[in-house]
Amino acid sequence: MNGFKTVILMTAMMVLFMLVGNMIGGQSGMMIAFLFSLAMNFGSYWFSDKIVLKIYGAHPIERQDAPQLYDSVEKLSMKAGLPMPKVYIMENNTPNAFATGRNPNNGAVAFTTGIMNLLNKEELDGVIAHELAHIKNRDILVATIAATLVGTITYIAQFAMFFGGGRSDDREEGTNPIVAILMLILAPIAAMLIQMAISRSREYMADDSGADISGKPLALASALNKLQRGNDIVPMRNAGQSSAHMFIVNPLHGGGVMKLFSTHPPIEERVARLQEIASGRR
Repeated sequence: MNGFKTVILMTAMMVLFMLVGNMIGGQSGMMIAFLFSLAMNFGSYWFSDKIVLKIYGAHPIERQDAPQLYDSVEKLSMKAGLPMPKVYIMENNTPNAFATGRNPNNGAVAFTTGIMNLLNKEELDGVIAHELAHIKNRDILVATIAATLVGTITYIAQFAMFFGGGRSDDREEGTNPIVAILMLILAPIAAMLIQMAISRSREYMADDSGADISGKPLALASALNKLQRGNDIVPMRNAGQSSAHMFIVNPLHGGGVMKLFSTHPPIEERVARLQEIASGRR
């Protein structure tokens, strides 16, 4: 079901892209913006893993550096049918973790020292399984495609304003400037909302798959509760909006309208779903 929702959301974003391009960018403007955005995000797809690991000061480890963590990643990777990913540690007291890598053969999982100090073995195994699920489901690829479309829609709207309000052809002189301004404001917001919905759907899928890989959905549920409280107590000060979606719990905080733009579903809903899996209701 989550996979189906992702396809629907991706289709909705593509339709929005074509509508915006047709209304205010014209075919040529739409293609220029798309190619420019594609080039930027192609580079991001190939190098984003190295960039984000460097941003958070993650350093690679071997078995002797953290035997229990390394052994758990190795064991669960085999159970998930994945190649052994590279394992990284971040010297950070905020309890959190993320996965990156453009495909399973280039996967990496990173854990803060805070999460290793907070969770017991079963809970940490649940987190590891969740991150491995992201790699197995190729969520980095999905996120990159979504980011490409969001960026393209934003560029098209900006081009429309730069060129004075939109397209013109033999049948119409141009788009109303007020319409162009509204599109400049609303189109990127709509695209971002769809991107957020895609991220939330992928988190649900990673929870479901992670519970299956670890075989202990309640341990993952317990870990999520602890991680939410831990992030409230010790916020991650160097977390950025562009990489927040990668973490197992949102390192950014904000209430009210900001929840609408959250890349993560509410912890309460994720825990409830995991409890249903444990009880056999899902």
